[in-house]
Amino acid sequence: MERLVVLDTNCLLQSISRRSRYYKIWRDFIDGRYVLCVTTEILEEYEEILSRYLSPLVARLVVEAILRANNVFRVDAQFRFGLITVDPDDNKFVDCAIVANAECVVTNDAHFEGLRTIPFPKVNVVGIDEFVLSLE
Repeated sequence: MERLVVLDTNCLLQSISRRSRYYKIWRDFIDGRYVLCVTTEILEEYEEILSRYLSPLVARLVVEAILRANNVFRVDAQFRFGLITVDPDDNKFVDCAIVANAECVVTNDAHFEGLRTIPFPKVNVVGIDEFVLSLE
């Protein structure tokens, strides 16, 4: 069974450097070990944040690699659940996970912690360290 996963932008940012202890996340994505679930809005944020912290060229190459991969599930999350009220911008990841029926959202963002107490729709939140261990 395929693992459907949503990566928060900071987790993606931390995983693309070969020197990062989280590089396995990016490597396993490239190797097709899980399916990355994204929306257009998520891809736009990936590019914006990667451009800011790395470079526009690296950001574009990463997004292009995602778009060309066979293990990407492009989701059209038209319904907005609004489960995160502290930082509503984070809802794009939650909405994607719900619509894609993803296994989890990988994030270390504290704003997602409130999801653990919401019984429906259930969104599993996994920290980056836990996700790396699950890839072993």
